[in-house]
Amino acid sequence: MTEDTPPKIIIICGPTASGKSDLAIQLAKQMDAEILNADSMQIYRGMDIGTAKISPDQQQGVPHHLIDIVDPNQPFSAADFIDVADRAISEIIARGKRVIVAGGTGLYIRALLHGLVDSPSGTTEIRTLLHQEADALGHEVMWEKLREIDPKLAAQTHPNNLVRIIRALEVYRMTGIPLSSYQHQHGFKQQRYNALKIGIKTNRQQLYERIEVRVDKMLADGLLDEVKNLLTRGFSSDLKSMRSIGYKESVGFLSGQYSLEETIRLIKRDSRHYAKRQLTWFNADNEIIWLEYPQNFDSISALTIDFYKY
Repeated sequence: MTEDTPPKIIIICGPTASGKSDLAIQLAKQMDAEILNADSMQIYRGMDIGTAKISPDQQQGVPHHLIDIVDPNQPFSAADFIDVADRAISEIIARGKRVIVAGGTGLYIRALLHGLVDSPSGTTEIRTLLHQEADALGHEVMWEKLREIDPKLAAQTHPNNLVRIIRALEVYRMTGIPLSSYQHQHGFKQQRYNALKIGIKTNRQQLYERIEVRVDKMLADGLLDEVKNLLTRGFSSDLKSMRSIGYKESVGFLSGQYSLEETIRLIKRDSRHYAKRQLTWFNADNEIIWLEYPQNFDSISALTIDFYKY
């Protein structure tokens, strides 16, 4: 990869249950491409059902990368994703193949294409104090604190996004500089890859119905047993991976906190909310070309052909 001629890659993105994996496979078979996973949960070994991880049979012979690369208790950041993704892309291109990046983790995709903001790494002490403040005062008050010191970032941040709020307050307390200033300086301008971004356009009601069907299938396929097995193997319910959608609710059921009916309701509700957050993220990117799938596959195919032609 050189700065003058960044490699071409295809991005397939969109909300959960929209059909990204199916589209990526169909396109890869046509383009002689390999698929790179950009889903922050499918990187974990042993977390298959709750992440809707594509099975070897479902991969239809198309090589997939960055699936099952760490254990649930291993930390994995967007910076780690950049490192392993860069290596995988270089190896795929060296074999004369094309690259399709498919997934719904918007931060991973943005980091891959533009890098990460070079802001202070922070301290555990400040972060702990901020979390204590949040526990005592609530999310809304912490968001108001953010609005006082960084109104630009606050306007782009939901009051319930405590992770982002605390990160911004942490940077300001360390440096006296708003996090939005660091982001402005970085600008996400550096183009690490030349990407054609395709988003799967979905009808909201149909998407929610697909999510409900998927959740029912996860339970029928043994999600609760999968979670029980992870706990038995010693993976704590406090791990970041185990607090994800489908897993935290299942832990609640297994610990007697929820009934089965309530567990299913919560997984479906949280999955719908997650899909809405994904759409908000991706809709802010005006480079994404939104097309319905499968009905517009021919148009998607034509776009990729033209992309590599010129």
